[in-house]
Amino acid sequence: MANRWLQIVVGVVCMVAAANIQYAWTLFVPEIQATHNWTRASIQTAFTIFVVVQTWLAPIEGYFIDKFGPRLIVAVGGFFTGLSWIVDSYATSLTVLYIGSALGGIGVGCVYATCVNSALKWFPDKRGLAVGLTAGGYGAGSAVTILPIANMIQSSGYQATFFWFGLIQGAIIIAAAFFLRAPRKGEVTGSTKVAQSRRDYTLAEAMQTPVFWLMFLMFICTVSGGLMAVAQLGVIAHDLGVKEYPINFMGITMAALPFALMLDRVMNGISRPLFGFISDHIGRESTMFIAFTLEGLGIILLGKLGHDPFWFLILSGLVFLAWGEVYSLFSATTGDTFGTKHVAKIYGVLYCAKGIAALLVPLSNLLMEATGTWNTVLYVCAAMDLTSAILAITVLKPMLKRHHARNEAEAAARASMATA
Repeated sequence: MANRWLQIVVGVVCMVAAANIQYAWTLFVPEIQATHNWTRASIQTAFTIFVVVQTWLAPIEGYFIDKFGPRLIVAVGGFFTGLSWIVDSYATSLTVLYIGSALGGIGVGCVYATCVNSALKWFPDKRGLAVGLTAGGYGAGSAVTILPIANMIQSSGYQATFFWFGLIQGAIIIAAAFFLRAPRKGEVTGSTKVAQSRRDYTLAEAMQTPVFWLMFLMFICTVSGGLMAVAQLGVIAHDLGVKEYPINFMGITMAALPFALMLDRVMNGISRPLFGFISDHIGRESTMFIAFTLEGLGIILLGKLGHDPFWFLILSGLVFLAWGEVYSLFSATTGDTFGTKHVAKIYGVLYCAKGIAALLVPLSNLLMEATGTWNTVLYVCAAMDLTSAILAITVLKPMLKRHHARNEAEAAARASMATA
């Protein structure tokens, strides 16, 4: 079984190499604006395009994963991931910037969907932990490169940074892809602690169940706040007046924004395996309630206390700690609920919720400009998180219990007919 841990390691490497396109984006926005005098909203549209393409193509990518296997799809993803930032390095118009973002969405989508799908299939007995570790590579991957990217932007300009980091990241993903493969039949066994469907639903069957659409709604609500923070944290720090404020924490002195970005990436990465591991033991729904409540409260406190640089650092870290787990909990729950044979396609459609949430990112700028404060944006996001927390316990949990009971009854009926 050691081979399956190699699959996790390779998946994490791929995710780390793909992470900067999303998580380092906020470092480039002020430089792009200063160079070209484009509006914030128009620049952030590129981020929205990236997320929409990454998520809305996931069902198609799921089809190709099932057809061609993980190796080819990740290699293709590595090519487009590298090409994305190389195109961005030459962008002198918004159109070219948007094309680069779309290419990045294709590339990262291929990498992300394949690696998560691989973790779901290789670790049915530790699904939350395995997906959490894999998604954690994406969440924390940029932590080690935030400072090098920020320093290179200052020393060589954002265009050179786009070019060289794009080239390196794409090459790493393509090289790692050759170590990936899918598990053979009977090579892995299921969980004894978490209820899991013994029936493999097709995409059409899954989309006809109420639990699928409830999860879709909850995914939109919970992912919106984190996406807004990912894209806008640099802008929020600037508007709150804490961006350049030096913070000394445990002997380390750094400006508030890069310190927060580095801490956030670490917390985001820890979040996914941590809450995934917890969910393997206490259940997905209870873990969702805890995490989504923490995120909602963290966002509220960020709105109230974010003008203080130290609290800005701590609370932004809390928000990312409580946000990153959405990618391990929803994917693991999808595998538990609908089986793994068609999980790439099913989770691919569910993952489109992230694309819908991304459409709200430019709107957050408009809402802030209309109200004159980020508090309005933050409180709306917090309300969505707290709503999802309540839904997890009051609606999703009993719905999943009925779903699994119905599957067990159907399986028992089929077994009875077979022996009659």
